[in-house]
Amino acid sequence: MRTDSLSLDELKELGAGVAAPEGVVLLYRQAFKDFGAHSLWNRKPSEHPTIAQALVIADNLRREGSMKTLPLAVQIEEACRAAIQTAN
Repeated sequence: MRTDSLSLDELKELGAGVAAPEGVVLLYRQAFKDFGAHSLWNRKPSEHPTIAQALVIADNLRREGSMKTLPLAVQIEEACRAAIQTAN
């Protein structure tokens, strides 16, 4: 399945309940470490995040963050797209 044309909401739906692969988990944790207090103040990190949860964090980094958070948001989204494409 090609994921490059799917919206963020469609990706979240496909990634709901699907454990995030290690690469996505590392980016997810980095987001909380680097920007938790600033951009993710209203979120709690999950010990075992799903792909959908990682996409929510990427979306939050885009909306609540700054230009500093944007590259990480893009990395998370791209990693999630690749993980969904591989899974399907």
